[in-house]
Amino acid sequence: MRIFLLFSILILALLGSLMLAMSIGSVPIAFSEMLQAFSDKQHLAYTLIFELRLPRAMAALLCGGMLALAGVLMQALLRNPLADPYVLGVSGGAASAALLAIMAGMGAWVTQAAAFGGALISILLVFILAHRKGCWTSNRMLLTGVILAAGWNAFISFLLTLSPDTQIHGMLFWLMGDLSHAQVSIYEAGFLLLMTFVSFIFARHLNLVARSELQAAALGVNTKTLRITIFFTASLLTAVAISLAGSIGFIGLIAPHMLRLVIGSNHRILVPASVLLGGTLLLLADTLARTILAPTQLPVGILTAMLGVPAFLFLLYRSKQ
Repeated sequence: MRIFLLFSILILALLGSLMLAMSIGSVPIAFSEMLQAFSDKQHLAYTLIFELRLPRAMAALLCGGMLALAGVLMQALLRNPLADPYVLGVSGGAASAALLAIMAGMGAWVTQAAAFGGALISILLVFILAHRKGCWTSNRMLLTGVILAAGWNAFISFLLTLSPDTQIHGMLFWLMGDLSHAQVSIYEAGFLLLMTFVSFIFARHLNLVARSELQAAALGVNTKTLRITIFFTASLLTAVAISLAGSIGFIGLIAPHMLRLVIGSNHRILVPASVLLGGTLLLLADTLARTILAPTQLPVGILTAMLGVPAFLFLLYRSKQ
């Protein structure tokens, strides 16, 4: 009954957030106008909803779900509740490639493709360097990711120093996370559903590994294969989310923690619940980012950080209590 209530609340919160995102903006849209827009394509509300607000809202839902799921997997893989989707340097590789594309004057699609390619390069580098001679532990992987991220950050600073003033604004927006140019399709939605299903299938193994790899191995879990599966699943989720919206922090960290206070660490529940909550949180943050100082739009990453820092400190205080 408790689980049913939880998922009911999460689904209602998601639908309510979607309705809110459709209704508010520089031109408010009443609920009756929303209904009219479905039958009248000439209505102004139709253009605002289906061409502007709904695509952006769907991008927020998908990116938030991917980041939250990646956060759950990274925390299980590293057995560290402070791990987030960017801890292994994936965002640094994506940002470096994306900034190079922006400096070259490329369009949004090329920038997204470059970000995804840069993320894949970073993923493979971490895997190859941390897996050298067959020795692959969580600490070795974490240290490799941290060092690689530091290198990427230095390269990003170098690019920002060299870039012309006319491109700095767009580059900073991308680095801080921006959904204004995000374009998603059925493929991204299918990818998130597939990764959620795969993670749910491995939920029992995630529960065991999150406690102890020795205990998991004693119970028949192939920990090496599981580590590789979790690593690439979480990394690909992060890569796709970054390529769509840039680096958006705290969603992958906050969403799993909020749920653990309510339902514990059972990944059978935590995996799908985190996807729903992560999408809802990012959608609410993006709605606030584009309306709080309208007509000026803020990068959504600023809002997630401003809301995520006090929320995370509060969650740490509650967990300590």
